[in-house]
Amino acid sequence: MSLRLLFVFAILSLITSAALADGRSLPALIDDPADWPIQTGDYASTRYSQLDQINADTVSKLRPVWSFSTGVLRGHEGGPLVVGNMMYVHTPFPNVVYALDLSKDGEIVWKYEPHQDPQVIQVMCCDTVYRGLAYDEGTIFLHQADTTVVALDAATGAVKWHVKNGDPSTGEVNTATVLPAKGRLIVGTAGGEFGVRCDLTAYDEKTGKKLWRAYATGPDADMLIDPKTTTVLGKPVGPDTGLTSWEGDEWKIGGACPWSWFSYDPDLDLIYYGTGNPASWNPVQRPGDNKWSNSIFARDLATGKARWIYQMTPHDEWDYDGVNEMILTDQTIDGRPRKLLTHFDRNGFGYTLDRVTGQLLVAQKFDPSVNWARRVDTDPQSPTYGQPIRDPVFSTDQDGDGEDTTTSGICPGAPGAKNEQPAAYSPKTKLFYVPTNHVCMDYEPFRVAYTAGQPYVGATLRLYPAPKGKGFDRDGVMGSLTAWDNVEGKIVWALPERFSVWSGVLATAGDVVFYGTLEGYLKAVDAKTGTMLYRYKTPSGIVGNVTTYRHDGRQYVAVLSGVGGWAGIGLAAGLTNPEDGSGAVGAYESLSHYTATGGVLTVFALPH
Repeated sequence: MSLRLLFVFAILSLITSAALADGRSLPALIDDPADWPIQTGDYASTRYSQLDQINADTVSKLRPVWSFSTGVLRGHEGGPLVVGNMMYVHTPFPNVVYALDLSKDGEIVWKYEPHQDPQVIQVMCCDTVYRGLAYDEGTIFLHQADTTVVALDAATGAVKWHVKNGDPSTGEVNTATVLPAKGRLIVGTAGGEFGVRCDLTAYDEKTGKKLWRAYATGPDADMLIDPKTTTVLGKPVGPDTGLTSWEGDEWKIGGACPWSWFSYDPDLDLIYYGTGNPASWNPVQRPGDNKWSNSIFARDLATGKARWIYQMTPHDEWDYDGVNEMILTDQTIDGRPRKLLTHFDRNGFGYTLDRVTGQLLVAQKFDPSVNWARRVDTDPQSPTYGQPIRDPVFSTDQDGDGEDTTTSGICPGAPGAKNEQPAAYSPKTKLFYVPTNHVCMDYEPFRVAYTAGQPYVGATLRLYPAPKGKGFDRDGVMGSLTAWDNVEGKIVWALPERFSVWSGVLATAGDVVFYGTLEGYLKAVDAKTGTMLYRYKTPSGIVGNVTTYRHDGRQYVAVLSGVGGWAGIGLAAGLTNPEDGSGAVGAYESLSHYTATGGVLTVFALPH
């Protein structure tokens, strides 16, 4: 009798858990502001919520209402997902996943804990971060640090399928989220600092079958480029540019990794993403434009074929990866409605392009300290259309065998005027809210040999705040939240911060913009004016992305705190040598006076 009862209880428990899973399609979930089913909030990567219960008038009453410890003490990037009554929380390596029942005070429904080789940590650049999960039709998708892609049953945590996407022994790892779209799962790779030749891959969401794979360097066939129909600034790309723009076989160890965010336009059926730096960081070792590193790609979702490409920083001399998010908006520019793509690049320029054709419309500095280039040519009739007009004073392309090869005062530093931390867009204000790094650097390249699985960097850095007067009227400013007009290409307002703003931003219909700071503050400001409305100190520095959702009629705001990432690598990994972390340990040394390691989800709401 007791066995029969146990069996009945087990079946009832399974039915109850299954009821918690939400089988709605991803587009339906994106359209419902109560949910937050993918890291970017929507396919367009706007990180905008239509919820307005928490607004400019009420946000000052915001209070923490519950929290959850992840049990991991490294950099917590990304954020939680919310689908119906369920919340899904992830950690950095070892990439643990928790399913929490929001109807039962966050009770743990299931936990998935991968068993990964700890040696993977040794080939992860810039901390053991992971930018988060994605959801579609009853499945949670996880891409582990060791490049294993896993599909989990959202109700039970059971593994539906798994597939290995890369080889960590050569330096291939993962830190990026994934993007589900129309039955395809888009997956990237990291490893540029180890000379990996990176790719973007699409898998079947139901089975894990590989559908297509596209590289960013090499022959056209590998890159899924048609030299006659794939365009660059409106013109055919031409044959084998991913070969001829590299010297010899350097393209085989050229990096150009898609290690960050992906966007999707369902009407055009195009996915948009950026590629990272070329390897190595010593530019003298790789003459040429090094295509297609530091580039924006528009690819057909079904086939992976490249529709158009645009390279922001040809022959990158400063580690200005082009992987930051592509924000898709429909706006009027030059008196006509356009489908736009806005991108805030590591190199310090905010780009606005026509996302149908890839035409460059606007390119202006979103950080006033930027000096490596004077401007970007946006005149379609110019022979240098689309090219940065560089200042040779700040070039690092020199022979790394000399005794004095350091270039000083380069702005921005290698972390960029903005790193992976995603911006947000409000259709109400028509402004973009950009988390920035206000940092400069000294850069010394040196000769480095390639060995599979070993660092292939070839430069040492010293990072420091941009000088007073280069955007802000006081010393020691290392970051800001900046409001940007992408049509005019100008800063509307900017709020200075002591440290880089390394969190993702959230904009809401309540005319409130949320972001986090490296000291650990969750902050809320007026979307129109930037006036500070609220702040709360969480248990650790925030490098995660602020999200919002509604449950039982109440709006909540949630954020992961756990200092880490490139800026917080010193604290996260216990490093003390100022040159470690590519100079970040020394630059952010004083951060230890304001916060410590942690791994906590904090959830906020207004009082009942």
